[in-house]
Amino acid sequence: MTMNPVTIERIRIHPIGLSLVERLRTSASHEPFKSAVIVELITSDGVTGWGECPTKMRPSYAYETMATALHVMLEFLIPALLGKTITSPTEIPALLAEVRGHPMAKFAVEAAAWDAAAKSNHMPLADLFSAHLPPGHTPKGHAVVGVSIGIQESIEKTLEIITKRLEQGYGRIKLKIEPGWDVDLARAVRAAYPDITLMLDANSAYTLADANHLKQLDDFDLLMLEQPLGYNDIYQHSKLQPRLQSLICLDESIHSADDARLAIEIGACRIINLKPARVGGFTESLELYRFCVENDVPLWIGGMLETGVGRAANLAFASLPGVTLPSDISATDRYYNPDLTEPPFTLGADSTIAIPAGPGIGVEVQRDRLEAAVAMWHATYPYRATDELLK
Repeated sequence: MTMNPVTIERIRIHPIGLSLVERLRTSASHEPFKSAVIVELITSDGVTGWGECPTKMRPSYAYETMATALHVMLEFLIPALLGKTITSPTEIPALLAEVRGHPMAKFAVEAAAWDAAAKSNHMPLADLFSAHLPPGHTPKGHAVVGVSIGIQESIEKTLEIITKRLEQGYGRIKLKIEPGWDVDLARAVRAAYPDITLMLDANSAYTLADANHLKQLDDFDLLMLEQPLGYNDIYQHSKLQPRLQSLICLDESIHSADDARLAIEIGACRIINLKPARVGGFTESLELYRFCVENDVPLWIGGMLETGVGRAANLAFASLPGVTLPSDISATDRYYNPDLTEPPFTLGADSTIAIPAGPGIGVEVQRDRLEAAVAMWHATYPYRATDELLK
C-alpha cells in the first residue's frame, strides 16, 4: 500500500490531571486523579496527530512516572523526531532506538505519529493498523469490552457495583484482588452471579508460596487469573500455571513480542494482555498481535484509565479480529465527565463499543478541556521540588 509521507514539523506535550468519576483501587496503587502526558504532533502539512502517555505519578504499575516521561520526551524523543519524514509510523521505533527503555514515553510519540499518518491518508486508524497486517485482518468496526472493578470496602459494595455494571450492559466483569481479598470475594460473587463471565486481577500481589491458596480460585470458573506473581516475572509464573486449572494471563511481565513468545513457550501463561503503552508502541503491538494469531493465543487489550485520546487508539487496535477476548476499554462515563475528547464512547449492544468512523483516532480534542486539565496538573502535582526541600 502506497502511503502519503509525513514530515514531523513540531511536537507539543501537555501534562494533565483529570478528575475520575470513580477512583480505581488495585493491590498496587490508588492515585487521586488521572495523570497523563498528551502529545500533539503537527506535520508540515498542518495535520495534527494525538498520542497519550498514560503513566502514573508514582512508579507503581511501571517504573515510568510523569516526571520521567516529561524529561525523556523533551530531552531525547522529540529532538530525535523533529524534521524527520516517514512513509510509515513503523519507522518511528528505529528513530528512537538510541533511547533505552521508557516504553510509555515512546508509545505516546509513536501513537501521535500513527494518528497523523492515518489522517494524512484519510483513513481511520484501525484501517491503518490493518494495512500493516496480512490479508484477512479487516477491523470489525467495534471492540468487545468489559469493565474493571477496584478493591472495595466490602463484598456487599462489590456486589452492588457488579449489579450496576451488568445492568449497564457489560458482559465481562474483572475484579481486582489482593491477599485477604480474593477467595471469599470470588465465592460470594459466584453465589450471587453463577453464570457471569468473571476474571480476577492480582496486579502482582502474590508469590509462588501462595500457590495452594491461589488454587482455591479454580472452584470459581474464571475466564482468567491475571498477573498473580511478580510484575516483571515470567519464570515463577511457569511454575504456577501447571498447578492451576485457571488460565493465567500475563500483563505487567510482557514488554515485547519476545516476552510473549517466551511466556507461552515455557508455559508461564495461556492468555496475553496487550497494553500498547506497556510494549512501547503500536509497531511492537502489531508484532505481538501476529505472534498470538499465528499461535492461537487468546489476546485482549488492557487499559490504563486512558482519556479519549488513548482510549480511541486502543479501541481501534481492539477492533482487529485477532483480539479474541473482551478488552478493558469501558465507556467514557465510566471514567470521566467530561473527557478531553468528543464524541464520548458509549456502550452498545453485546457489550461493544463502536470505533469512530472518521480519519485517525476519530475523536476531537477539546482545547478548553485540555487547557483546564493542564492547569489542574500544575496546581496539584505533589512532587515538585520546593525551596524548603532543597535547603
